Amino acid sequence: QVQLVESGGGSVQAGGSLRLSCVFSIDTSRNYYMGWFRQAPGKEREGVAGIDKDARTDYADSVKGRFTIAKDNAKNTLYLQMDSLKPEDTAMYYCAADFKSLRDPLKASGDFTYWGQGTQVTVSS
Repeated sequence: QVQLVESGGGSVQAGGSLRLSCVFSIDTSRNYYMGWFRQAPGKEREGVAGIDKDARTDYADSVKGRFTIAKDNAKNTLYLQMDSLKPEDTAMYYCAADFKSLRDPLKASGDFTYWGQGTQVTVSS
């Protein structure tokens, strides 16, 4: 059974940093893709960053150079290091995973099967 549990959200001022964590239980012997998505009130869910089994990473243009995704399989944990935060980064952040081969995973949130409960990030100006 796949489980994803996020933590690390909070409130920071613009320019600050936060690190999100997602403890996962997935079969890492299979090909998989894990991603961070976010959804702000009144907006559609958007992909932020993703990483595959071979640690290849993808980033949304809006976060390139500011956010870093990483995973530690020994700790079964996915991370999202967020630096230089902006008020527009305010959203609920979700960890997601799937075993399907996705063409453009950060734009295919609807194709992800497994989701965490989310953690809130609030950035004040």
